[in-house]
Amino acid sequence: QDGAARSFCRQLADMCEISGMDFSKEPLLPPLCTRPEHVERALKAHYQDAMSALKPLGRELDLLIAILPDNNGSLYGNLKRICETDLGLVSQCCLAKHVFKTTQQYLANVALKINVKVGGRNTVLVDALSRRIPLVSDRPTIIFGADVTHPHPGEDSSPSIAAVDWPEVTKYAGLVSAQTRRQELIQDLFKVWQDPQRGTVNGGMVRELLLSFHRSTGQKPQRIIFYRDGVSEGQFYQVLLYELDAIRKACASLESNYQPPVTFVVVQKRHHTRLFANNHNDQRSVDPKSGNILPGTVVDSKICHPTEFDFYLCSHAGIQGTSRPAHYHVLWDENNFTADGLQTLTNNLCYT
Repeated sequence: QDGAARSFCRQLADMCEISGMDFSKEPLLPPLCTRPEHVERALKAHYQDAMSALKPLGRELDLLIAILPDNNGSLYGNLKRICETDLGLVSQCCLAKHVFKTTQQYLANVALKINVKVGGRNTVLVDALSRRIPLVSDRPTIIFGADVTHPHPGEDSSPSIAAVDWPEVTKYAGLVSAQTRRQELIQDLFKVWQDPQRGTVNGGMVRELLLSFHRSTGQKPQRIIFYRDGVSEGQFYQVLLYELDAIRKACASLESNYQPPVTFVVVQKRHHTRLFANNHNDQRSVDPKSGNILPGTVVDSKICHPTEFDFYLCSHAGIQGTSRPAHYHVLWDENNFTADGLQTLTNNLCYT
C-alpha cells in the first residue's frame, strides 16, 4: 500500500508539472496510514511534523493528498472539516480504487482541481485576456453572484456570495455567511456594530469583497454588476430595495463619496418556459445531436414583460433532456446597458 501511494503521488506530480504547475516531485513526509477513527489525531500530528520541517526553510505546507477507502462514510466530511477549519490546509481527496488503477484522464482531472484550490486558473476567456468584453474590460468592474440556500426543515440557512476578479473575469473570491432561517433577504451584505475597543466597526460581505478586489487589482471598482439568484417575482422589489441600499452603504463606508453605478439583475431557473425552434430541421438554431436550441439563444420579445427589461438566455448546450433557459430580470441599471450589451456579457460569464 505504501508503494502504491508513493507511485500515485509521483504520477500526480508529473501530471501537474505537464499541466504547467510548479510542483514538488517528492512529498515532504512519507505516506501516513491510519484508521478512520484516529484520523483527526494523526492529521494534526502529521501537520505539526511537516511545519517543523518547513519552518527552517521559510516555507509552508501547500497541499495534503488524502487517499480514502471507496466506502468512506463520514470520513470525507471529517477530513475536510479538520483541514479547512482547524489547520487551514488545502486538501485533495482521492479514492483508493483510482490509486490502484490510475488513468491519465483521472490524473488530469485531479490536477485541474488542485490548480484551482491553490489559486491557479484553468480557463480564461480570450475576449477577457484581450480586454474585449463590452462594458467590463474598459474599466475596473466587480461582478457579484449572490444566492441564499434554503435548507431542509431543522437546518440552518446561509447566503453564499462571490465576486469575480478583473480584468480576466475567471476567478471568484467566495464568501459564505449564516443568517436567519427562511429569510430571502441577504442580511450580511453590509453591517455595523459597536466594538468595546475599536468603537463603530463597518463590515459585511460586499465591503469585504470590494476590499479584496482592491487588494488583488490595486484599483477600486468603477462599476458594480450584481446577479441575484433565487428571488420570486413577488419579492423582486423588496429584495432590490434592501440589498441595493446595503451595496450603497458598503461603498460609502470605504469612502464617503464613493458610489459606483450598480446594475442589479435577478436570475431565475425555476420556471416552466421552454424554448423550441420554429423549424425543427433548421441547422442554424437546432443542435442536430440533441434537438435542443443552440447555446447562446436569446429571446427578449413577445413572451417577455411588455415594459420591463427582461430576457431568456440559454447559454449551455443541452445534452440530456430539454434545455431550460435562464430568465434574467434587470431590476435596476445605472450602467445604461443596451439589451445586446448585457446579454453578451451574461453569456460570456457563463463560460468562465
